[in-house]
Amino acid sequence: MPTILVADDDANIRELVCLFLRKDGFTTMEAGDGKEALAIYGSTPIDLVVLDIMMPTMDGWTLCKELRKTNTDLPLLMLTARGETWEKVKGFELGTDDYLTKPFDPLELTVRVKALLKRYRIGHTQTIQLGQVTLDRQTYKIMRGKDIISLPLKEFELLYKLAETPGQVYTREQLIDQIWGIDYAGDNRTIDVHIKRLRERFNTITDFHIDTIRGLGYRLEVEE
Repeated sequence: MPTILVADDDANIRELVCLFLRKDGFTTMEAGDGKEALAIYGSTPIDLVVLDIMMPTMDGWTLCKELRKTNTDLPLLMLTARGETWEKVKGFELGTDDYLTKPFDPLELTVRVKALLKRYRIGHTQTIQLGQVTLDRQTYKIMRGKDIISLPLKEFELLYKLAETPGQVYTREQLIDQIWGIDYAGDNRTIDVHIKRLRERFNTITDFHIDTIRGLGYRLEVEE
């Protein structure tokens, strides 16, 4: 089973989170601050990190940034005390994949951990299945049954990026950097235009939809 690192300066929260994760079969490691968490990550195979923002020595912001320097594919779940929009935006910009606002239900946390691990397994394949829709990155084709849907390259890359990790919120800045490149000098509202086009192209398909997350960005959701 995956090993989860829980970084929080509150020992009671660490104990509670680890208890619920272990009940679901996960192996857990604990750290009281970001510096300790980074040391554990450097010496132990870790599959996902749950990290608090407000920690002594090294806070969650810095820890998130340092982890992303060494591993761009490590799932990160951030805990925030206030849940303010700017905190969420900053977290996503630094590379976190999801967040929970304290106080939280430990059962919800375990569900989100499982979802993140599943997303990252999907993200390492060259094909993505969204209901009956298949995205093939090797051929840049989208198939639904016998139908083949052709998209301009940037629209395909944008859809594929969102589909790699269903449910994850991406800010406009993240999407611009990852698809157009950090040197892109245009307006980041080009993301809105491409999202609009994707919605228009797939408006009759119910396998998935793209949500606008007010004040944050976009995410793709797969219909059950």
